[in-house]
Amino acid sequence: MSSVVILLGGFACLIAGYIFYGSWLSKQWGVDENRPTPAITMQDGVDYVPAKTPVLFGHHFSSIAGAGPINGPIQAAFFGWLPCLLWIIIGGIFFGAVHDYGALFASIRHKGESIGEVISQNIGVRAKRLFIVFAYLALLLVIAAFASIVASTFNGFAPDGSHI
Repeated sequence: MSSVVILLGGFACLIAGYIFYGSWLSKQWGVDENRPTPAITMQDGVDYVPAKTPVLFGHHFSSIAGAGPINGPIQAAFFGWLPCLLWIIIGGIFFGAVHDYGALFASIRHKGESIGEVISQNIGVRAKRLFIVFAYLALLLVIAAFASIVASTFNGFAPDGSHI
């Protein structure tokens, strides 16, 4: 199968997920596209500034991509390209996109505050503290896993590049 066909098929799945699943989530959550965001209602030129769509997309894309460009090829070398492709498409639509969309939606509904503040207002201060501890430990785990994956890639190679 041609890699161009695989690439186009992956893009088609992601676009379909965006159009159909994204619109379904918007209806379920009661998203009103005409409702002004905190960047408009609380505009102060410092913290609340309206952004152009391409700039906002660029910030979001760089945040969600994370270690994927480095970690993805390494995972594909171990598991093969098909499981990685399925994980990217299915995981991107049903896990990553829903998580990010939900976090952004909750933040916008709470005047642009962080998820910690949203948790504090809706669940309590103790839940906020637990979330902060969880987020810190999860970030440590991600960094450790990333370092382990990269280090294991080079395991078995001599300094001159020959295979041990």
